[in-house]
Amino acid sequence: MLEKVVIANRGEIALRVLRACKELGIKTVAVHSTADRELKHVKLADETICIGPAPSVKSYLNIPMIIAAAEVTNADAIHPGYGFLSENADFAEQVEKSGFIFIGPTADVIRLMGDKVSAINAMKKAGVPCVPGSDGPVGNDPKKNKEIAKRIGYPVIIKASGGGGGRGMRVVHHEKDLEESIAMTKAEAKAAFNNDMVYMEKYLENPRHIEIQVLADTHGNAVYLAERDCSMQRRHQKVVEEAPAPGITPELRQYIGERCANACREIGYRGAGTFEFLYENGEFYFIEMNTRLQVEHPVTEMITGVDLVKEQLRVAAGLPLSIKQEDIKVRGHAMECRINAEDPNTFLPSPGKITRLHVPGGLGVRWDSHIYSGYSVPPHYDSMIGKLITFAENRDIAISRMENALSETIVEGIKTNIPLHTQILSDKEFRKGGTNIHYLEKKLGLK
Repeated sequence: MLEKVVIANRGEIALRVLRACKELGIKTVAVHSTADRELKHVKLADETICIGPAPSVKSYLNIPMIIAAAEVTNADAIHPGYGFLSENADFAEQVEKSGFIFIGPTADVIRLMGDKVSAINAMKKAGVPCVPGSDGPVGNDPKKNKEIAKRIGYPVIIKASGGGGGRGMRVVHHEKDLEESIAMTKAEAKAAFNNDMVYMEKYLENPRHIEIQVLADTHGNAVYLAERDCSMQRRHQKVVEEAPAPGITPELRQYIGERCANACREIGYRGAGTFEFLYENGEFYFIEMNTRLQVEHPVTEMITGVDLVKEQLRVAAGLPLSIKQEDIKVRGHAMECRINAEDPNTFLPSPGKITRLHVPGGLGVRWDSHIYSGYSVPPHYDSMIGKLITFAENRDIAISRMENALSETIVEGIKTNIPLHTQILSDKEFRKGGTNIHYLEKKLGLK
């Protein structure tokens, strides 16, 4: 097993990694910015190193400083968490070249899956179902582009190959708008990602967002851990997640899960990862793979009993997975609400000092968070301050348990989106299950 790990992240995920390391007897190094000296995991780590000022580009995205922290503390490995450098192939490469273990897939695999065009081609080769599309980058020939769009069928969506987070996308409903949309998306992609390559896909009108959690090791083993439904979104950002997904049968789960596990073996994947799909009319369409741990990983842990972070650490140490596919059983239902420091109506961030905090408890309630009474939420980073997870024998009870837990949660001194979650949970269509990715925005009047 690893002896010492640098946690190259902040907030609740840094605390989550620290707890897993402690259970395995691994020493921890917390790197932090000047704004994060009072973070909970910084106080609990075996060693701490300040790596720069508050702006993330000067601290959590500062590759030389993070590697230097590993060097001066004689660490074995670096865990990137999610966000920041977690899917940065150059970072993974520099970590390995510096003699440390990157807790994640190889740089080559991150590059392969980070580029949407190469990722789709790799998935098609591995037998994973994909959205009908241009089968490569879109060129500058208007006639050819119109032929591609006609073959796919309108509406189509133009996507930046290096995009993410909802940026670099444009829906086209009519042929007359195609060329202008391609040009605008290329310009936006160049400005945002320094890569103007775009591709075209069929635009699915009312899909759900279903994703498959996978784990793979360096011994040829790969497993899938059921699915999550992350369709409740606002501006391409997930708000509520649940597992398993309503309406997905065991047969469907096996069908898509086996293809994802096989794809991991085909591309030489290692560690934790997630295959994201649009799901419509009983069909799965691959959109991307996240080559890291997901924010919503706790719901999978609750229904399978598998500690995903500990498995990541095992794989990084060169050990085989501690589980086989036949060991993984889906049990009950889990739900997660992302608690953000933001105005529940305008969605504007609400940083500041937490003057009073009471977190919920009871059977089947999990609270993953780094905040505490007296902690000041800084204005420099993502607004998520915690994740509230409930688990029960079925979906209805998981929802009721979440409603109770939200009503018990008190966060004073700042605004949070708890009222939004309460509104979602009481919605009739949400309670039925199976709402599409546009539902929340339409409900909120954002579409």
